[in-house]
Amino acid sequence: MPGSPLRYGQPSPSEPVIHDLPPIHYGGGPVPVRLELHRADDGTWRGRLLFGPTDDTGVTPATAEIFCAATEGDLWECVQDLREHHIRALYRSLTE
Repeated sequence: MPGSPLRYGQPSPSEPVIHDLPPIHYGGGPVPVRLELHRADDGTWRGRLLFGPTDDTGVTPATAEIFCAATEGDLWECVQDLREHHIRALYRSLTE
């Protein structure tokens, strides 16, 4: 899964950074997928997936912080190990 795990000019790694991931195909069309990641106070890296645009109520379907790793690179490995059908199942669990 392509994505850039590198940070350029980020003032604080504890501030969330959002990376675009390849869209999934669901319901006959593409659904944008983004990864929000940050470094927690305990030094671990945490991340969650955001799906699609913000809806009419201002809510973006998102997972909890299901990714956790000791380093930013390890977190990216976890994300890259997911296949589209796993991400699609997460999206379906949030929207149905």
